[in-house]
Amino acid sequence: MALIMDKETAAASTRRAFGRDAIAIATILVLAAVGYLLFPDNLALLTRLIAIALLVLSLDLVTGYCGVATLGHAALFGAGAYAAGIVSAHYGINDPMIMTVAGIIGGAIAGLICGVVILRAQGLPQLVLSIALIYLFHEFANKASNWTGGSDGLSGISADPLFGLFEFDLYGHTAYIYAVALLLIVLILLRFLVRSPFGMLCRGIKEDPLRIRAMGASPKTALIKMYVISGAVAGVGGALNAISTQVVGLDSLSFTQSAEALVMLVLGGTGSLFGALAGTMIFMLFEDYVSAANPFHWLTVVGLLLILVVLFAPKGIYGTAAAYLARSREDRS
Repeated sequence: MALIMDKETAAASTRRAFGRDAIAIATILVLAAVGYLLFPDNLALLTRLIAIALLVLSLDLVTGYCGVATLGHAALFGAGAYAAGIVSAHYGINDPMIMTVAGIIGGAIAGLICGVVILRAQGLPQLVLSIALIYLFHEFANKASNWTGGSDGLSGISADPLFGLFEFDLYGHTAYIYAVALLLIVLILLRFLVRSPFGMLCRGIKEDPLRIRAMGASPKTALIKMYVISGAVAGVGGALNAISTQVVGLDSLSFTQSAEALVMLVLGGTGSLFGALAGTMIFMLFEDYVSAANPFHWLTVVGLLLILVVLFAPKGIYGTAAAYLARSREDRS
């Protein structure tokens, strides 16, 4: 009888989780439609927002779910962007799907390299290694100017019409719709990933790696696998950025990009995919509008926002809101 009740409880919990996911995905679709209708002249910003959101999602996989400290995650994003740009600019492969696949491969390879190096240390040494890696990637891209364009950036990138029908116009309509589709696909796949036994293993490594090792699993192997997956996700964002802007600059491999991605993750809430999305949207839209309203002191306003969130919502805006709603449901029941 107890076993039956446990199965029923688990099934009910699974149904509730999928129900919440369905609501969240529907909300994303509604917000995407509202953005398309209300800001038809600013779709480039929204597409850029989605590309960065994919970077923050990838960062959440290794930091929020695995507890790996890193400030060099833009290396994965930039690797994906350059991979997509190179196949177009140097090889004339302009199919957006193939460019996206190239970005995934480039990001995954960069993730493997970074994972092998960073996971040789723990804590603060991980941060030092990640910072060193982002500078090495940046300098390599700068020196390999024949392939990357160096400090001038990689230009000559173009994308053929999507499915041979929908051109990537100057207004960014096709790029935006393609970005929303990529985001939804990645998000759904990641929801399955973090709830899978592998995802639970990574959560366990974050909480107690010694116990996981005692159970016979290899924490380092699992974390490297997650780093590769994270690189693939970041590579999707990098490829999307290259396709939509048709240029890849060294700023895609900058330390500033990595630091801002971490800020967005903390702002929304670590260990939550929807928190990563919320943090990216809040930060980038807030930054855009505040900098337009006050171009001289907007950093002060952004800094005050971050201080308030860290002090009064340590789980992030989304994480704190989700915890409050969970407590409210428990009180009512």
